[in-house]
Amino acid sequence: MKPSTNKGRSFRRFSAVTIIAVYLLIAVGGIVRTTGSGMGCPDWPKCFGSWVPPTDESQLPANYKEVYVQQRVDKNVKFARYLSALGFGELANQVENDPSILEEEDFNPVKTWTEYVNRLIGAIIGLLIFGTAVLSVRFWKEDKLITVLSFLAFVLVGFQGWIGSIVVSTNLLHWMITIHMLIALVIVCLLIYVYHRSKPVQSDYSSSRLGTLKRLTLLCLSLSLIQVVLGTQVRESIDMLAKSLERSEWVANLGLTFYIHRSYSLLLLGLHAFLLWKLWKEDIRHTQLVKPTRWLMAIVVIEIVSGVIMAYFAVPAAIQPVHLLLGSVMIGVQYYLWLMLREKELELA
Repeated sequence: MKPSTNKGRSFRRFSAVTIIAVYLLIAVGGIVRTTGSGMGCPDWPKCFGSWVPPTDESQLPANYKEVYVQQRVDKNVKFARYLSALGFGELANQVENDPSILEEEDFNPVKTWTEYVNRLIGAIIGLLIFGTAVLSVRFWKEDKLITVLSFLAFVLVGFQGWIGSIVVSTNLLHWMITIHMLIALVIVCLLIYVYHRSKPVQSDYSSSRLGTLKRLTLLCLSLSLIQVVLGTQVRESIDMLAKSLERSEWVANLGLTFYIHRSYSLLLLGLHAFLLWKLWKEDIRHTQLVKPTRWLMAIVVIEIVSGVIMAYFAVPAAIQPVHLLLGSVMIGVQYYLWLMLREKELELA
């Protein structure tokens, strides 16, 4: 059962702001990654043991590197035990014996405050998601799923915070960063779903081919998720190369994953062009489907252009967070379009 229009309007506004804020956090996370500020705060949730980080190395004890390395080692031992208990013995061994965990960076106030601002924004967004969950309680009698999924998103924020602490304790262990990114996308999709579900039903489209369009959109979404994972792996390779090579040498040494990622983008472009053609063929020009379709195609094109700039201009630092944000937004728009097609198919069933 769909919620009433009046009741849903304020909720949709608040949840829309929350979705935009989550994307803002993803963009800020990209800036943190690009500037190498991920370890600007060597502990979590505090930063150098304080809720307000220092501005100068003189404010830290002389042995601060040894202190925070030992804290990370102790935390990783516990994390490795969890992994072993879940049957991931090889990963547990990797976490316990990764030599990079014993590396502590010199204090850099710019990197420290960049990461600190990232955490502050994360805390604010956590409050927004909690607010979304609280507001969703008004739908409990009409549509319990809205409330359940809103609170699930908030629970995932807590889990995401714990994963973030593991990312720090493992000194930005690569596969942990990928998991961190995927959970962020899950949170976004949950928020998009509750936003969509709280909208009143508006029938303005009829077609016998909605099932085909829905499956094609789901294919685009699935392949785009694979591309996001490939992109995080390329980013991990860049992080490794940045330690020993000049920026101009990165692309030439990225290896097979980069070339797959680059070529795969052409497949996605062709598939989205085909989706656009199919939607236009079904005459969606005067329906609610037209806006997300236009946004999706524009985002795909700009995303590929940003990727070309990165590939041929030595991975400019300013383009990296844009590329990451566009990829995340693309997933959200695809998912929203799929939800709309699914809803209209159910209306006509």
